[in-house]
Amino acid sequence: MSRRHISSGSSFEREIGYSRAVVDGDWIFVSGTTGFDYSAMTIADGIVEQTEQCLRNIEAALGEAGATLRDIVRVTYVVPDASQFPACWPTLRKYFGDVRPAAMMISAGLADPRMRIEIEVTARRGES
Repeated sequence: MSRRHISSGSSFEREIGYSRAVVDGDWIFVSGTTGFDYSAMTIADGIVEQTEQCLRNIEAALGEAGATLRDIVRVTYVVPDASQFPACWPTLRKYFGDVRPAAMMISAGLADPRMRIEIEVTARRGES
């Protein structure tokens, strides 16, 4: 099986030295993804808007790997302020309500104080 790296073009990937996603066989491991619009390197203020952008970023990486959000089997959310997490639930339900991946939420600091959420997923092609 071959291993392939996927980049979003984010300056973070280049500066820190990681890939947006790694494809290994049918498995796709998407790095923790924040609400930055990587094409402009801008980020919205609110957690709901950032959650939407996170999922668009993840969807783009999965698409490049030949998968969709429906192929996600595991998701981890990292939120600096746990009290804000419920505001994301309608958005998460919109994207994952039928997929229902295994999930976990961690409350911890993120690399940039503007970041309100970071989402990491694992997917397996052909699961949808």
